[in-house]
Amino acid sequence: MLLDKLEEIEEKYNELTRLLSDPEIFSDYTKSQKYSKERSDLEEIAEKIGEYKKTLSDMREAEEILSAGGDDGLKELAVAEIAELKEKKLKIEDDLKLMLVPEDPRDSKNIILEIRAGTGGEEAALFGADLFRMYTKYAEGKGWKVEVMDLSSTGVGGVKEVVASIQGKGAYSRLKYESGTHRVQRVPLTETSGRIHTSAATVAVLPEAEEVDIKVEEKDLRVDTFCSSGPGGQGVNTTYSAVRIVHIPTGMIVSCQDSRSQIKNREKAMKVMRSRLYELEIEKQEKERAQDRKSQVGSGDRSERIRTYNFPQNRVTDHRVGLTIHNLPAILEGKLDEIIDMLITHYQAEKLKEI
Repeated sequence: MLLDKLEEIEEKYNELTRLLSDPEIFSDYTKSQKYSKERSDLEEIAEKIGEYKKTLSDMREAEEILSAGGDDGLKELAVAEIAELKEKKLKIEDDLKLMLVPEDPRDSKNIILEIRAGTGGEEAALFGADLFRMYTKYAEGKGWKVEVMDLSSTGVGGVKEVVASIQGKGAYSRLKYESGTHRVQRVPLTETSGRIHTSAATVAVLPEAEEVDIKVEEKDLRVDTFCSSGPGGQGVNTTYSAVRIVHIPTGMIVSCQDSRSQIKNREKAMKVMRSRLYELEIEKQEKERAQDRKSQVGSGDRSERIRTYNFPQNRVTDHRVGLTIHNLPAILEGKLDEIIDMLITHYQAEKLKEI
């Protein structure tokens, strides 16, 4: 099965190489660019297939030497070489299987990050603020740009809801498995008896959709303007710069009041609207493809409890992969790579099972 798939890829690569050497194709810019891109996408796996075939050929030669009998020293060398080549073959097969995992076309996209306080009242809002700071710190460490698009805060530093854009290479590929319910266990500052409370916040990571990804008809939108609210300032409560957009077919509502410019707020609100509608469409497609499966790999179901942050025990546990880290302060400072790397490995393995 694996060899059949590899043969198919190699044939495609060789055919593209042949086409690119054709003068007629070479003189056609559009076709030349298209075939060059396709060939470039296959180049790495084609080289790995070549290495795999060479390893199989070397194994056959060593096995022929062994079966031919003759010199004991030569047979000993053949046995050692076969053992080494078998190990190499297994390693290359693992590499090839990973290469065969279909790339998520959304991995290169920027993201819309949405955090909402869940159960737990003010403590949940404070935890929501902690999560937003954690992701902001992580983004800063990666050199990504974070832009707040909508924020509903509480009087004591909590966040009821925050919507932000995170722009940078690989943002979605690194953060896409963060969607879900995050639970915190700690003693709130207002708790005089020292009792541990459990609160929660939900995180949604959406790939930022461009107009080419999803078309939103103007006739399907209702746009309202209103005065901004929040910290004092010359434009607050005097200018109708804040924007609320309703997508009539779905009832989806997006607000933005971050900028004093109504036009900029509308642009930002539309960016969030497109991304939410894009995610809805992707979820619909995934459900249709996975009707016969009990669960969806990496679906990011927001009702699923994915992680617990336990302050008294200084630990963070990701329930999907069973990973526990006893360094909560570092995690909240944005040191998330250990968790994210394990999640990526886990979901790649799940996808490999499907191939």
